[in-house]
Amino acid sequence: SAMASLVRLLRAPVRGPAAIASRHPSLLSSRLPFRPLRPLNELPGRSLPVRVIASASAYVPSGALLSAPLDSFLPRHIGPSTVETQEMLYALGLSHIDQLVEKAIPQALLSTNFPTAPSRGETEVLEQLKTIAKDNELYRSYIGCGYHNCILPPVILRNVLENPGWYTPYTPYQAEISQGRLEALLNYQTMVADLTGMKYSNASLLDEATAAAEAMQVCMSLSPIKERNFLVSQTLHPQIIDVLRTRARGLGINLIVSNAETFDLERTPIKGMLLQYPDTTGEIIDFSPLLRAAREAGTLSVMCCDLLASAILKPPGELGADIAVGSAQRFGVPLGAGGPHAAFFATSNEKVLRKMPGRIVGVSKDREGHPAIRLALQSREQHIRREKATSNICTAQALLANIAGMFAVYHGPEGLRLIAERVHMLTCVLAEGLRRLGYTVRNNLFFDTLTVKAPHKSAHLIYAAAQDRKINLRILDSKHVGISLDETVTTQDLAELFEVFTDEPLTFSPESLASEVHDLIDMSHLARSSEYLTHPIFQQCRSEHEMLRYIHRLQRKDLSLTTSMMPLGSCTMKLNATSEMLPVTWDSIAHVHPFVPLNQMAGYHQIFADLDRILCELTGFAEISFQPNSGAQGEYAGLSVIREYHKNMGEEQRDVCLIPASAHGTNPASAVMAGMKVVVIRCDNDGYLDIGHLMEMAEKHSSRLAAMMVTYPSTYGVFEETIQGACAIVHQYGGQVYLDGANMNAMVGLVRPAELGADVCHLNLHKTFCIPHGGGGPGMGPIGVADHLTPYLPNHHATVTGGRTSIGPVAAAPFSSASILPITWMYLNMMGMDGLAFASKVAILNANYMRKRLEDAYQIRYTSNTGFCAHEFIIDVKPFKQTAGIEVDDIAKRLMDYNFHSGTVSWPVPNSMMIEPTESESKEEIDRFIDALLKIREEIRDIEEGRQPKEGNVLKNAPHTQFAVTSEKWELPYSRQEAAYPLPWVRENKLWPTVARVESAYGDRHLVCSCPPLESYMDE
Repeated sequence: SAMASLVRLLRAPVRGPAAIASRHPSLLSSRLPFRPLRPLNELPGRSLPVRVIASASAYVPSGALLSAPLDSFLPRHIGPSTVETQEMLYALGLSHIDQLVEKAIPQALLSTNFPTAPSRGETEVLEQLKTIAKDNELYRSYIGCGYHNCILPPVILRNVLENPGWYTPYTPYQAEISQGRLEALLNYQTMVADLTGMKYSNASLLDEATAAAEAMQVCMSLSPIKERNFLVSQTLHPQIIDVLRTRARGLGINLIVSNAETFDLERTPIKGMLLQYPDTTGEIIDFSPLLRAAREAGTLSVMCCDLLASAILKPPGELGADIAVGSAQRFGVPLGAGGPHAAFFATSNEKVLRKMPGRIVGVSKDREGHPAIRLALQSREQHIRREKATSNICTAQALLANIAGMFAVYHGPEGLRLIAERVHMLTCVLAEGLRRLGYTVRNNLFFDTLTVKAPHKSAHLIYAAAQDRKINLRILDSKHVGISLDETVTTQDLAELFEVFTDEPLTFSPESLASEVHDLIDMSHLARSSEYLTHPIFQQCRSEHEMLRYIHRLQRKDLSLTTSMMPLGSCTMKLNATSEMLPVTWDSIAHVHPFVPLNQMAGYHQIFADLDRILCELTGFAEISFQPNSGAQGEYAGLSVIREYHKNMGEEQRDVCLIPASAHGTNPASAVMAGMKVVVIRCDNDGYLDIGHLMEMAEKHSSRLAAMMVTYPSTYGVFEETIQGACAIVHQYGGQVYLDGANMNAMVGLVRPAELGADVCHLNLHKTFCIPHGGGGPGMGPIGVADHLTPYLPNHHATVTGGRTSIGPVAAAPFSSASILPITWMYLNMMGMDGLAFASKVAILNANYMRKRLEDAYQIRYTSNTGFCAHEFIIDVKPFKQTAGIEVDDIAKRLMDYNFHSGTVSWPVPNSMMIEPTESESKEEIDRFIDALLKIREEIRDIEEGRQPKEGNVLKNAPHTQFAVTSEKWELPYSRQEAAYPLPWVRENKLWPTVARVESAYGDRHLVCSCPPLESYMDE
């Protein structure tokens, strides 16, 4: 077969492209394994052009022309062609790709326990998933509880949610090539701040329950009250209370769940309180007297609120709350069986602002004085503070926040008020109709949710009658059901609901009742009178043409994977294939409420079971929990599992977590959140874990040792030979090993974390397993655990999941961001085990090829004892600061002029760049990035040798905007051509930065976190 020939080819001695062409012409006519070769670019002095015309038989394995898939996924996912693969091996002095694996990975770590499975065709796998998804039964859901059906305008669906220009970018740390989505996130923050009546909002959090837990931690760190008490209203949504209980247990917080209105603040001092408005039963309570009393007592107050309700209801900020949190899901984001959805965190309190979790987008100016947007207060991102952090949040739900923000831009304040008024009036009609049918509506004032008491029927009988009509209601207790309406509800839906509650013919219609009911909120003292969304952007896009053009105007400002490779180290910016993304918006995936009965989610549970099986095979673990909705949440969940394990073993005193100095900042922050004390382990000069120091610290803390957190391959991009010995030391002294799976892309199909000695590992599905980064979220961080830890996995009140002695839930929904799990399901099933292993090998090959070509121009910081790296490597640019005054930020900004996003800057080594190409980039694209870095090295040499000044040179002035390059005056010591088109191929696909280098310090001194007035964009 072609694959067998490929294996023989990669094992054969290297004789150059011409020899390969003469011996394997059919292989040179295909990409791995069966795609015809595109012509190679002629790069002077480096490659020979090769072109072979092949017959149809070259596309498929011999003897399988009629049965093999014509759309096999593996060659579409892998970037380098067969010839490019061989050329890169040739550059490394190797003859086959397995020889590279032997050089990069210690042989003792390679696993032989992986099953085999071939790559499959895209169409075949999509059809299989469609069949599975049909087992999800779509009932009409009125469950509510923080999740609502909504209408996503098609212009936003097609041009944002389904658009790779929006879902493939990375977090907008490089502001100059991220102005589009930064503006979209600024719109989101403005929307949240306006609707909540607050001054500041962050750029989203993971879900509503997580946002509430983060708010609790902020209160605990800021309140002057000594007692570690936190009051939670008993009428919060149950999933929020459960997540708070989990978080409070790790942090030693005394969580008091009680009737907040009658709670005695003088008798029991509390640091903070959390209220729901409207509450889980639908009741709207005026909390302003309680909030005043809390402020007088030194207690910080948090309100979970509904953004749509706030369009007609007095917002938390006007009632006197310090913090508002909630979910923006009902602003156009599909239910998706629980997520992903954008949560929010808003405040007017300046002290809270400095502790606010997540990211904040703010307005600053560029070096030319023009307005520019960037991530504000970046130095205060919680995870950067390591063990001193009050949060481990390092990601968000940017894509979903952008959708919610666009929803507000499209509808504007009038449209949002119209939706809110309609939903409320439909609920008023429902309440009146139920009363006429003899039922008691327990709510005095409500927005969209009713608590209904049956006089003669049990709640379960009403529920069963609804199920017979394919309707989901919420059972509150044996006598009460809950009904929540949303913008998709019609009068016909109300008629069907009335039929659930009576066996007799209706004597009224929803339309007849509508003329008899009144807007209860409008008649109350809690009706909103203040304006919101007054910025012009919320007035300008009423027509679809204007909305379409606005979306694409923003998109054109940003660099994404549709533009070029994004070689961010430790971020794995690989292909997010279209076939993987298609299922996300299928009705059978997108329109499922997370709390429906199990029989309505049979398709989803098949997906969960398939993923559990495959990921367990890849990692060697016994079970996977899909509840953590980010990598950092996976860390927190995994460490909490370890704490619970020690507690159940009668060793609750074990609370010390050993963490290498090279670890990502979320590691120590997560350890603190799980109730652990951090002890840092040194790394030696070669970047390796200092085994002697590990042994010393493990022995010193032997009675209290809970865990070691370690990233593998290391954050320095090396497979350390000592990993198994390090794990053995920790186990010897009674600890457990947590392996951070951030670098799993180098191990899939080659090394199993459990066989290294790990007890827990989180997997970044938004890295290794192809869920897109979305410009800063969504992500997922499921954890795999060894058999002895399975009883402690996260559970959930709404379904059967987790262990017998669970740590409790860590996310609002049982499977967190369930609707994006089909992306990973598609990837794993299309690649097959064989393809997954090959992808890891190519990822290692691409990184080592780049390392080799750059090593004469830049100092490569760390490699293994054999001189090879894993899937990423670090170039150290500190010497250039002495010789030319150039730092890594200058190189990163200059790469923008070459149409590239930089690698990861100044982490894990200050003034360095970590580069990870992934397996999805072709040699042609990789060579372009290398050529850009080599040309930049020449530009630095011009400074070193005096041909360019140390200030005002092409790097210090980078990036160069179109405005600057086309200006009448040009008095710089280099040409416009050098500024804008430093290499010939840049002309073919030029992405112009729309702002010059952004001055972040100015923005932090003059913090503006909502849309500024248009006058501020005008020249003075």
